[in-house]
Amino acid sequence: MKKMTGQFRNTTWDPLLIISQIIALQCVTYVGLGLWMSFMDLLVGSSRSLDHLFKYQEIHVRDFGGKLIITAFVLNALVGALGLWFIVQRTKQCLDFSSTAHLIHLFVCWYYNGHFPNVFSWWLLNLACLAIMCVCGEFLCMRTELQAIPLNMGPKADL
Repeated sequence: MKKMTGQFRNTTWDPLLIISQIIALQCVTYVGLGLWMSFMDLLVGSSRSLDHLFKYQEIHVRDFGGKLIITAFVLNALVGALGLWFIVQRTKQCLDFSSTAHLIHLFVCWYYNGHFPNVFSWWLLNLACLAIMCVCGEFLCMRTELQAIPLNMGPKADL
């Protein structure tokens, strides 16, 4: 890889790196969601099911179980932000990777349900989770990027 002068990172486009980061972030997102959902199912005492992860009709505020599913998705957005911080490590790419993760989730849900999502609460929740994941991931990555700025601590040259 060719290093450009004055740049923070390598500027060469690496599709293998990008694809592996997408896969890793998707795995972190689904493992985190599965763990949160298992914990929420233990609280309610309901059976564990993939329907809680992928079925549109499970996302509602009518009962306590639906509210816990929404809570699990929101908490998982924070896990996704941590995934952005550890895997992507770039503030400029947080929106791209969080959008890609949610787009993949849209396609998985579409395949699982057999039809395109037409439930407003599903769209609202996923857009909110996308925003939370992106903003928190950008915040974490920005803090790390700003710490990496070297300060010249040597003696000052008299002009």
